[in-house]
Amino acid sequence: MTSQFGDLPVVVIGAGPVGLAAAAHLTGRGLPFTVLEAGDRPAASVRQWGHVRLFSPWRYNTDAAARRLLTDAGWVEPDPEVLPTGAQLADEYLQPLADLPALKPHVRYGTRVQAVTRLGLDRLRTAGRDTTPLLVRLSDGEDILARAVIDASGTWSTPNVLGAAGIPARGEHTAAAFIEQALPDVLGADRDRFAGRRTLVVGAGHSAANTLLFLAELAGQVPGTSVVWAIRAAGPARTYGGSTADALPARGAIGTRLREHVEAGTIELVTGFSIQALTTTEHGRVTVSDGTRDITADRIVSATGFRPDHAIASELRLDLDPILGSARALAPLIDPNEHSCGTVPPHGVDELAHPEPGFYAVGVKSYGRAPTFLLATGYEQARSVVAALAGDWDAARDVQLDLPETGVCSSDVPLDATTITATGGCCGPTPDATPAGRGLATGVSGGLLAAPLTLLPVVGDTRAGDACCG
Repeated sequence: MTSQFGDLPVVVIGAGPVGLAAAAHLTGRGLPFTVLEAGDRPAASVRQWGHVRLFSPWRYNTDAAARRLLTDAGWVEPDPEVLPTGAQLADEYLQPLADLPALKPHVRYGTRVQAVTRLGLDRLRTAGRDTTPLLVRLSDGEDILARAVIDASGTWSTPNVLGAAGIPARGEHTAAAFIEQALPDVLGADRDRFAGRRTLVVGAGHSAANTLLFLAELAGQVPGTSVVWAIRAAGPARTYGGSTADALPARGAIGTRLREHVEAGTIELVTGFSIQALTTTEHGRVTVSDGTRDITADRIVSATGFRPDHAIASELRLDLDPILGSARALAPLIDPNEHSCGTVPPHGVDELAHPEPGFYAVGVKSYGRAPTFLLATGYEQARSVVAALAGDWDAARDVQLDLPETGVCSSDVPLDATTITATGGCCGPTPDATPAGRGLATGVSGGLLAAPLTLLPVVGDTRAGDACCG
């Protein structure tokens, strides 16, 4: 850390898992810092999917520096092999971390960042750039000067659209009242919006799989509840994943359960469906079209992923990959066309750096549109960046990761099932499953399960006035 910035803090944007990990490492390095969080408490985004149980155990979901601080304060670490929910991650780990005396005075809630720039310099000006503090402007007009900025604000607030071309489908804005963001609480707070109704889930990733399984359970409880799953791919093999071959049994179980529901007809699968238009009907429903086929539903769950919003840094010199929107050097390491969660190689400050000195995006935002991010990866990013800011380049470049082969994301494990056995997951053994190298992978190559599937037609809805064409 250069000395010309005096006692200026490192500003961390976001008090989620990776932002608070950065704060823990800054504490350990003795560097001044301020954490700016838009929500009213830590882990605001995590709490929005708090009903979902991760399929990675606690040992992959906590940061080493954070654990040291918490343990010194008397925190009892959860069983490392137990699977937490998002709410438990927030309440039992992130809230106590944010409340530690070493962190709490430096975390500001209800504080939204409007822009990050250089004091008195726009993006065009070169002279003196590396010796000029960064300026962080808040939405209320307050300015904070910083020696460095770590952007861990995530992507939860900027989901992808339904439109297959990357822009909203025709009528998507008009139909917004029918569209849910990923991971609604189908069996809890949001139950009334889905019970007894027909729901279309769009997407082929973890969020879609979670929601489909919740809806299938609801369909077994409430008559008239039905589920349609639409994907752009020609088949669902990518989503089914590796079954019992998955290094994380809970994740392998989710693909197995999903396939069983499709084959049983509980979930109607529509493949090769690229959304072009949405139309609301006079009966208070919405029809989704790919140009040749229509699906009519009461609700749509858009589980199409997320994208980063770099608008706050528009006056900084960022070197972004033109496809993923990540740092350019990081892009080939996380490309979902080549990698699943667990095959992303270790990376740190060198891959996260931009031409703008002292600015780093870490966590899920650092991955741009790539859906291959892991909490453990984000923690190592934070450690590496903070070590570099402290001038410890040997530590910054000694990047290591301890990951299961197929990665760490989240799954719908029943809330009363806190551990998963390697032989049977939460659903019992599946001896006939075809093994694969990656479970519920995000990449499209490299050992993904490619099992045959008999596709079921989309059954027409019998409510008067509407038709659903398979």
